[in-house]
Amino acid sequence: MIAYIGIGANLGDARANVQDAIARLAHLPRTRLLRASGSYRTAPIDSSGPDYINAVASLDTALDAHALLAELQGIELAHGRERPYRNAPRTLDLDLLLYGDAIIDTPALAVPHPRMLERAFVLAPLLEIAPDIEVPGHGAARERLAAVAGQAIERLD
Repeated sequence: MIAYIGIGANLGDARANVQDAIARLAHLPRTRLLRASGSYRTAPIDSSGPDYINAVASLDTALDAHALLAELQGIELAHGRERPYRNAPRTLDLDLLLYGDAIIDTPALAVPHPRMLERAFVLAPLLEIAPDIEVPGHGAARERLAAVAGQAIERLD
C-alpha cells in the first residue's frame, strides 16, 4: 500500500527533527521509504509558537493503516511529543494523509486527513513528490492550490 505522511515540527531543532523522522520512516517494519519532499517553512495555522518546518514522505507499506498510525505515534513519542491541547506547538507531528485510495473514518483515524486540502504546508510538499495525486473523495490535489495561495510557504532545500 502506498501511504503519504505529513511531517511537521516547530519546537527544538525543527529541521533536524523533520529529517530524523524521515530517516525513521525508512526503517519502519514491512515498509520502504519511496520519496521525501524538500523542507518548507510555514507560519503556524490554528496554532502558536515559532514557524513550522514541514515535509511529506511516501511509503510503500504492508502495515495496515492503524498499525502504521501506531508506528508514527511511536516516532513522535521518541521525539518527546506532548499533546497538552489541540494544535499545541510540537517537537514532531506525523500525520497519515493518505493510505492508498482508502477512506477511513474511525475514532482513532481519519483518512484522507480531514484538513490536508486546506493547508499549503501539506499540498506543496505532497505535490512535489506526487504531482498527479488524487485524493479519494476529492479529486486532484493540485486543483486545491488556488484555495491555499494566501498561506505563506517557503521551500528551504
